[in-house]
Amino acid sequence: ILVPTTILALQHYQTCISRLRGFAVNVDMISRFRTKKQQDQTMRRLARGDVDIIIGTHRLLSNDIQFHDLGLLIVDEEQRFGVAAKEKLKQRSQNIDVLTLSATPIPRTLNMAMGGIRDISVLDEAPGDRLPVQTYVLEDDDIIIEEAIRRELRRGGQVFYLHNNIENIDLLAGKLSRAIPEAHIVIAHGKMEREQLEDIWSAMLSGEIDVLVCTTIIETGIDVPNANTLIVDNAHRLGLSQLHQLRGRVGRSSRRA
Repeated sequence: ILVPTTILALQHYQTCISRLRGFAVNVDMISRFRTKKQQDQTMRRLARGDVDIIIGTHRLLSNDIQFHDLGLLIVDEEQRFGVAAKEKLKQRSQNIDVLTLSATPIPRTLNMAMGGIRDISVLDEAPGDRLPVQTYVLEDDDIIIEEAIRRELRRGGQVFYLHNNIENIDLLAGKLSRAIPEAHIVIAHGKMEREQLEDIWSAMLSGEIDVLVCTTIIETGIDVPNANTLIVDNAHRLGLSQLHQLRGRVGRSSRRA
């Protein structure tokens, strides 16, 4: 299972382990969340055929990774992989089954489906209890932002505050802490150490964090059903498919997001 980000790899890994616990299936993960020693051990097990499902980032495309008997390749968030990665995949995936998933329909992917290169199936029905996300485009206003955060916290939820600039993300988090002292506010971005990110992620999933001030690191496929308010700072600087992806981070439960 190939995924674009380390956080998503970790989440898939945890999901696979919990769902396949009752079966004799060995699941492993390879990403920068793992030490060099752990990665080497995983690679040896993979070559021997001791691993049934391997979940990983672009690291899985490295030349030093050998598969014992690869039968199925699943690419999640396919739109995040560039042409070079896809060419490598083609070489890797001769005579095996390939399943690519994307929540953002990218013209090239659709074009391949229309041209008959691939079969495509569309899931256009939301799960039973999902409500559509309400989206507002407003000018920057501290009072509205604070009220939106407080409203989410009052109903026991969590908030993503997306500020895509690492240089002044600390200042913004400090300002929020002063405005809403009762909230537990934490910062997350791609330049952090892997242990730090891992800890933040598990704290977010267990509900210990009220507001996660973050960069677009949360963009791909992560699943926090309890987070149902997303504030995007300077949304005009993000692309349309990015915003589409980001909006999908909320509204993953029966609550209105």
